[in-house]
Amino acid sequence: MTIKLIAIGKTDNKQLQSLIEDYQKRLGFYIKFSFDIIPDIKNAKNLSEAQQKQKEGELILKKLSNTDVLILLDENGKQMDSVGFSNYLQKHMNSGIKQLVFVIGGPYGFSQDVYNKAQGKISLSKMTFSHQMVRLFIIEQLYRGFTILRNEPYHHR
Repeated sequence: MTIKLIAIGKTDNKQLQSLIEDYQKRLGFYIKFSFDIIPDIKNAKNLSEAQQKQKEGELILKKLSNTDVLILLDENGKQMDSVGFSNYLQKHMNSGIKQLVFVIGGPYGFSQDVYNKAQGKISLSKMTFSHQMVRLFIIEQLYRGFTILRNEPYHHR
């Protein structure tokens, strides 16, 4: 299984980007991981929320193959602790899927087409985080999940 993370817009905070790259490298020891960034929609300020979500949704869906399992990072998604998330990852690995794809949407969330394609939704917290910080949090949780599965000391139970 491989894991792909898709996000809208680049990370412009260099310190955050450095941490993201660090955890990406760490994660690479456990699983094949890729991070696709979809550029911000041009002239987004001239679009309605619905139009922006629709355009972003089309770009997200273009990045997927028919066999991908799509999981949205969504405020209304299922919440779990880190051990629960590691079990969630293990369950997907055991199911024989080729690629698990996590998506961080744009500022207004996802289009209905993206929701319709998704096989699950996860919420990292009831709190609201910047979309740039969510990138770091999900990559760190992926890394933590694999260290838990391998019984490594990164996650202290």
